[in-house]
Amino acid sequence: MDEELKNEPTGPESEPSDTGLPEEGAREENSATPVPQQSEPAPKATRLGNLAIRAGLGILLVAVVGFLAYRVWQHTRPGSAPTDFAPSVSGQQPRSLAAKSPSVELQPFATPMISSEDGIHRLIQPITAFPDRPRVSVITYTVETGDNLFAIADNFGLKAETLLWSNFQVLKDNPHMLSTKQVLFIPPVNGAYYQWKEGDTLAAVASFYQVDPQTILDYPGNHFDLTKTSEENYGLKPGDWIIIPGGKRPIKDWGPPAISRSNPAAARYYGDGYCGKVYQGAIGTGTFIWPTVSHVISGYNYLSIHPAIDIGGALGSPIVASDSGVVVFAGWSNFGYGNLIVIDHGNGFQTAYAHLSAIAVGCGQGVFQGSYIGALGSTGNSTGPHCHFEISYNGAKPNPLDYLP
Repeated sequence: MDEELKNEPTGPESEPSDTGLPEEGAREENSATPVPQQSEPAPKATRLGNLAIRAGLGILLVAVVGFLAYRVWQHTRPGSAPTDFAPSVSGQQPRSLAAKSPSVELQPFATPMISSEDGIHRLIQPITAFPDRPRVSVITYTVETGDNLFAIADNFGLKAETLLWSNFQVLKDNPHMLSTKQVLFIPPVNGAYYQWKEGDTLAAVASFYQVDPQTILDYPGNHFDLTKTSEENYGLKPGDWIIIPGGKRPIKDWGPPAISRSNPAAARYYGDGYCGKVYQGAIGTGTFIWPTVSHVISGYNYLSIHPAIDIGGALGSPIVASDSGVVVFAGWSNFGYGNLIVIDHGNGFQTAYAHLSAIAVGCGQGVFQGSYIGALGSTGNSTGPHCHFEISYNGAKPNPLDYLP
């Protein structure tokens, strides 16, 4: 081998090959000292091939993603049975989940159809619940047979005084002026219902009823326009009505006045039953008995607006003198008490018996405790048979129940 290499031509005498590259022997001889060679640019065909490969890979990727999406859609669409995506073995077909778990049955999911026009409706409630708001307006009530002021007031959750203060034109502060077919104002709250008069001011009316003027202004039932702050009475005119919440005032006692045996004519204004002469006679014991057989309170009990008791009983039942004395009034009363008897007992005490159906005594007649003086009735402003019985002492009217046995 060495000899063959020696016999090959070397140096400048050797001819280059057609390619311009050193011959194979020279490459082997110079391999110990490599010579750097410049890279030639890739042919155009190679670049086009690379682009084609990349495009093919992209299309393949899109196809794979589309296939997976299609399988997922098949798995989740309504009515489709889920399948097992585990790879098949030995040519077996994919098994369904239902086959693996026969005891579990998945219900198909149905998308509810909701019309955008219909929207969401509330369920129908056959019974409508209205909010419980307090009444703020005044209503009216027509008195019926058997009514009394306290029963009417209690029926509307009010005090009897409120009905008196709100119906002065009809009742004149006297419960015994109540009669059937009367129309009463029923305020929404305890207090008064007042009709505005010429010359009234809000401050004066509020002072009379013992309330703050702001209380009247703030009550919604009065419908004041509080923007009219420059007006003294906020637009109120004579004849207008206002509600005065919590208002109160003194009540006039229209019961029998104090009638002494020395001056019985002082009761002339009270009715035709007054007596005009001076009488002397029996003196009371200072103790009292029930004037009726019945001891049942029927109608009004003793209150500030009714300083007496109403004793129920049968029509025509006897009425007796509660104590000994002299009759100083016997006849008709003009203030709702009907047939009335007043007895002066000569010791500061007087007793009165009202609404009688009959009177059995006359002016100046002396009577003794337990004597028959008349019959129980329902005359005057009365809604049923009873005896209005009151005791007075030097003009004051205590509770008769404090003196009766």
